[in-house]
Amino acid sequence: MRILTWHGYADPDWVAEFKQKYHAKVELTYISSDDELWEKITRKQQKNYDVFAVNTAELQRYIDHKLVAPIKKSQIPNINNQLPRFRKTEQISGLNRDGNLYAIPFTYSEMGLIYDKKQFKTAPVSMNDLWQTQYRGKIVLYDGSNHNFSLTALTLQANNPFKLSANEMKQTVDKLLVLRQQNPIFYTSPEQGTQAFIKNKAALMYANYGQQQVKLLQQTGADIGYVIPQEGVLAWLDCWAISNTTKNRQLAENWINYTLEKTVSHTLSQRQGLSNTLNGGNLKDSDKILWLEPSENFALRSQYWDRIRAGKARQENQRQ
Repeated sequence: MRILTWHGYADPDWVAEFKQKYHAKVELTYISSDDELWEKITRKQQKNYDVFAVNTAELQRYIDHKLVAPIKKSQIPNINNQLPRFRKTEQISGLNRDGNLYAIPFTYSEMGLIYDKKQFKTAPVSMNDLWQTQYRGKIVLYDGSNHNFSLTALTLQANNPFKLSANEMKQTVDKLLVLRQQNPIFYTSPEQGTQAFIKNKAALMYANYGQQQVKLLQQTGADIGYVIPQEGVLAWLDCWAISNTTKNRQLAENWINYTLEKTVSHTLSQRQGLSNTLNGGNLKDSDKILWLEPSENFALRSQYWDRIRAGKARQENQRQ
């Protein structure tokens, strides 16, 4: 069986145990970006993959191109180990189409707020705290167009933060320009975020990597807290999907089922700092989670973000 996945999703000891349990041969291939995943799945070659890890937003194009096979829940009994919010796959945007289920949730990261307890007498409750002028120069922000547009649209109560209308886009750009005036410190990797938070004695950080960043900061001894904002939180959800070219469907189903065993999923969280679908990490049932979806125009968001970073988007936005 050939598995295509991210580092940390198929550790050697798990694979060894799986091979012994199912008397299987396993070949692992790791990817480091969504683009690389797409290239490998769509490449015309003899080598095919049986099962692969993909997030719900990316999954859509694999369904569009008929690259994934429908999955029957009855073949994955360890789904019963999952929390209700993950067992109810019909309520998770992007997993289903035309009555068919195309992927099984495995791990996720919600993008909450990390705050310095010394600078907050009480925990912040809203993403809008990023715009509070008393924290100017003490905001750490992820340097990414798509997520920043969506989180800002959330604070504006957009109908769908991933599908902005022309008017909602204008409002979002204007509010992002105000956020730019906060002189945020930008980061891309979890490690960069940790360094920026400590070095600049930051008050707030938009945690694009969620619990993974919490763990890194706690390891430095930082006195921090972590909250899910009241308006909701963006989150990516990585799932296991089965290729429509698989010749080992049962083995692929067995692999998905195996990763939902309590020992495996809990070890994932311990090693990677990522949440699993069995115990929910920091989430409460009442927390509002918005799983990532494809945006209305990724290229436009990217162009705007480049100008916002440079403080040049306001004039153009007002002309439209």
